[in-house]
Amino acid sequence: MDVGVLGVFQNWHKDLSDEQMFMEELKLLERCEELGFDSIWMAEHHFDDYSMCPDNMQALSYLAGRTKKIKLATGAVILPWNNPLRVVEKMTMLDHLSGGRMMFGMGRGLAKMEYKGFGIDMNEARERFDESAPMIIEGLETGYVEGNGKFYPQPRVEVRPKPSRGIRDRLFCVAMSPDSVDIAAKLGATMTSFIQYDISKHAPEILRYKKMFREIHGREAPPPVLTDFCYVDTDMAEAERVSKEYIAQYFLSVCKHYEFTGTHFDNTKGYKSYGEGAALIRQFGLEASAEAYRHAQSWGTPDKVLANYARWRDLIGDFSLNTVFSFAGLPFAQCERSQRLFAAEVLPRLRQTMDAPAQAKAA
Repeated sequence: MDVGVLGVFQNWHKDLSDEQMFMEELKLLERCEELGFDSIWMAEHHFDDYSMCPDNMQALSYLAGRTKKIKLATGAVILPWNNPLRVVEKMTMLDHLSGGRMMFGMGRGLAKMEYKGFGIDMNEARERFDESAPMIIEGLETGYVEGNGKFYPQPRVEVRPKPSRGIRDRLFCVAMSPDSVDIAAKLGATMTSFIQYDISKHAPEILRYKKMFREIHGREAPPPVLTDFCYVDTDMAEAERVSKEYIAQYFLSVCKHYEFTGTHFDNTKGYKSYGEGAALIRQFGLEASAEAYRHAQSWGTPDKVLANYARWRDLIGDFSLNTVFSFAGLPFAQCERSQRLFAAEVLPRLRQTMDAPAQAKAA
């Protein structure tokens, strides 16, 4: 089981400039190696304080020089916003600079305001992703990029420096909708997903991904990577307080950034499932939806957090984990305490439990 940390770079801090916040987040991520985490992940977002990492490949290159062994993953590069050739070049550079520690995660993006900022029609998102992804995977495998599609016509060109290691076993795909689950399985990528609601509601799509992957590739699917927003404290009452204030507030920031209270997903090609989710938020209201989201995340004492992850495994089988410790303006001193307590009290026990065969766990 791999356990990583995702940086979202959200500046909901009232007393920090964007520069100050960005550097504090980097410190939190750099500390992951010292604390024994397996990987560092970075999101890509633009134009909003919801998340301020417009080039996660560049930021990970910085951390490549500040660390020695931890894996460095994009979580994710949003393909419709990036030229496929440039992605291959930059990911290859990151792999060389890190000595082979790069992992490539990709997604198609969800925010209307980000598509608008780039001048790209969001109705093209799925087609752009489907055209770009094979070009990038092939480029990272062979060192050559070419394509004759509608959006990214590219004469065959050689990338220098050339990739050295291939990407097939380091390939990840954000899969938050049924069609993205299908694409992840078809591409042979590890499914990654954010926990949005109780794990029992995620389980059918995760199990469908595993089945589909096995049928297409003739082998078992890699464990999916699940991302949640975590706060650990020895005081359960304090953990409850933080979850009500900051995890709930993060959910509200999600609704604001993605405009989940609107109806535009209903009329956007390829986003039907998000329209259905937005309708549920409107039906139940922001407060009730935030409360349900809060309870789906992992917070509390170390024992409570471990029990939550054990329940996940009971329902979906083996998985890898990404935790987010910094969100919604939670003071960095508290982020660090939570991260350190997780590393000391949750991480070793989690690995011991999750790495054991299921039958040994049951015994």
